[in-house]
Amino acid sequence: MTDTIRALLLGRGPEWILDEVPTPIPGPGQVLIRNRASATNNADLPMLAEADPSRGGTGKEAIAGFECAGEIAAVGPDAGDWRIGDAVMGTFPSAFAEYLVADHRFVLPRPDGLAPEVACALPTALLTEFGALSVAEYKSGQSVLITGATTGIGLIGIQIAKALGASRVVATTRTAAKKDLLTSLGADAVIVTGEEDLTEAALAATDGKGADVVLDHVAGDTFAHCLPATAVDGHVVNIGRLDGPVSTINLDALSYRHLTVHGVSFGFSRDWETVPILEALRDQVLPAVTRGDIAPVIDSQLDVTNFQQATDRLRSGETVGKIVLVFE
Repeated sequence: MTDTIRALLLGRGPEWILDEVPTPIPGPGQVLIRNRASATNNADLPMLAEADPSRGGTGKEAIAGFECAGEIAAVGPDAGDWRIGDAVMGTFPSAFAEYLVADHRFVLPRPDGLAPEVACALPTALLTEFGALSVAEYKSGQSVLITGATTGIGLIGIQIAKALGASRVVATTRTAAKKDLLTSLGADAVIVTGEEDLTEAALAATDGKGADVVLDHVAGDTFAHCLPATAVDGHVVNIGRLDGPVSTINLDALSYRHLTVHGVSFGFSRDWETVPILEALRDQVLPAVTRGDIAPVIDSQLDVTNFQQATDRLRSGETVGKIVLVFE
């Protein structure tokens, strides 16, 4: 192992910079991962902008990225049962690097035969979507409405809901062009919000009852339209805010339907919340990944040296699924 590694850094300007940084060493409770591939997330560009000193950002340098897949290269003290050579995937800061240290509890086993270029696009979505369903006290046989279902995590949400026995999965997209993709992943009904009223269409797709659980990745007006589209005593979980953080809701829809509303953000500082979800995910969701019932949609795969193509693609708003950066 060399003294330095390649990593994508933010905090030097409006773009990531590929540079050499010291090879990290795992401490207590940590493992060192030889990273083979990383996947992009919606938070990557906002974090890049926030650190950009040329436009009023913090100028704080850091390694970008949150998702990785590879093998355990070293194990620190009290780092669980991990062994050198174990195939892994995980979600943890500073993932856009050839090696990274991670809290051993945030690392998942990589199923046999699952290539790093595929596995790296799973951990954040698995955590977020399964976590949201868990918070909503989801039970097999319930119906699930997923807004913004063509997001990288929404695409996984459809598959998790089906794998966990949802009676009906209703997915939304802004354009009809993506309808077939959502259906192919398991959506029983697709609402094209550019052509249909979300509330009316969701009620029609659930026999007038509304969805038992709503996973909302859009917020804004969409969040307000979700409330009357939710079943009595149902749960609405806001995950993302693609249309902004502000929503004006009708409290009658909330109160008369006896709804429970949750806001989630599974951060690394809330280990007391996140770790139990990851532990349950191993038993309840990873077997479906191993069977091939849950798989990420890969928009494109690039060598890390072509990182500028990745940011250009992200900024275009045309991505479908995850962009994968390969470290070889």
